Amino acid sequence: MTRPGRAVAEVVAVVVAVVVAFPLYWMALAAFKPQAEIQSTDPRPWTTAPTLDNFRRVFTLDGLGGYFVNSVIVAVIVVLVSMLLSFLAAVALTRFRFRGRTVLLVMLLVAQMVPVEALTIPLFFLMRQVGTAVPEFGLNHLGSLVLVHLAFSLPLAIWMLRGFVAAVPVELEEAATLDGASRARFVWQVLFPLVAPGLVSASVLAFIHAWNDFLFAKTFIISATENQTLPMAILVFFTPEGNDWGAIMAGSVIMTIPVLVFFVIVQRRLVSGLAGAVKG
Repeated sequence: MTRPGRAVAEVVAVVVAVVVAFPLYWMALAAFKPQAEIQSTDPRPWTTAPTLDNFRRVFTLDGLGGYFVNSVIVAVIVVLVSMLLSFLAAVALTRFRFRGRTVLLVMLLVAQMVPVEALTIPLFFLMRQVGTAVPEFGLNHLGSLVLVHLAFSLPLAIWMLRGFVAAVPVELEEAATLDGASRARFVWQVLFPLVAPGLVSASVLAFIHAWNDFLFAKTFIISATENQTLPMAILVFFTPEGNDWGAIMAGSVIMTIPVLVFFVIVQRRLVSGLAGAVKG
């Protein structure tokens, strides 16, 4: 790339980064603003009187710790189970030839095209029926959220990991077999570490989807307040008398921190994982 072209690309990248980061900046700024500045008709991109009152109202909310724990439980289970199942499914779809394989791959893509909102009502009735047989996975239980998030996370994760598994040469498996390694040993001791970047990329998407979910939590957790997740806690600050935007923004900042921490932990493998998914 020529020097002028590189300069233009850098300028465009900076502009895009500013546009993407500005809502996050405004959210964090509002979290530290007093109520009078938030409701002012003359908004300013700074504050002259930063305060922690908004965070105090959030941290003194009844049941906040339980909401946080519920969100962690759902997100962690979804990430671990989806990574395990998607890895095994990707290996099966890549290394084995069986009837209906192409149809299954197409269905994985179709599952990503259906709007989530269009499936909410059918999933509600499905979870209600599941609850009659297995109460732990029915309405008002965290198991219902885990099942739904797995259903939406698995297709994308399988499709991403399929490219990584396909990139591993078959000759490597043949060499491992000649050395006396079984197929299971090759999969877990050789193939699994090689596709780790893809697992990281898929885990980030699964974690964000499960952590930030509000629609399914609002739909499936109807009356069991002890099983509500963190996004539901912010709903408390929306009242008929008026919305407490300071506390809402403070709660949003608190919700964003675990996602940032998770991203920082896995970011070294994330870039290579996304590149491998595109290449695959």
